Amino acid sequence: MELDLIQMKHRAKRRKPSLATLDSKLLFVIRIQGKNDMHPKTRKILHIWRLKRIFDGVLVKANEGILEMLQKVEPYIAYGYPNLKNVKELIYKKGYAKIEGQKVPLTDNNIIEQALGKHGIMCIEDLVQEIANVGPHFKEIISFLWPFALNKPEGGFQGKKKLYKEGGDVGNREDKINELISKMN
Repeated sequence: MELDLIQMKHRAKRRKPSLATLDSKLLFVIRIQGKNDMHPKTRKILHIWRLKRIFDGVLVKANEGILEMLQKVEPYIAYGYPNLKNVKELIYKKGYAKIEGQKVPLTDNNIIEQALGKHGIMCIEDLVQEIANVGPHFKEIISFLWPFALNKPEGGFQGKKKLYKEGGDVGNREDKINELISKMN
């Protein structure tokens, strides 16, 4: 836990990417590692994003606060910019709604209309478009969706400890996250 705290402080001192350098406002974050002895701040950030289990994935809106949090939990996650095709596939294949604390599969548009109809979202296609465009009701949609439970990728990972830039799997994958989503979906 001490080592995790020291590493987190080192990552916080690194040069932070600015919002101007981001390609997209939408990020997909996947938890790759789970450790029992991680620092409480790291665990708290993962719980805020609802990444409680390995291979859980969530969609988040990119802003300065999110980028700082991403840097603190970088050794445990992979993230990048998903394309419309993968967002659509995730919602159709792995999409579940949270209704009164229950996990309900998104099989019927009535479920979406009842929960999000007041925001003008009537069907799965409206849901996909609102997420892909990071629309005005993005926050409501993300809290309505259950985290995506992904499968273990075919062929496994190369190196969970190293950053993606250095030949590993964790950290910012930018557009390459789409390949990982396809392998895990």
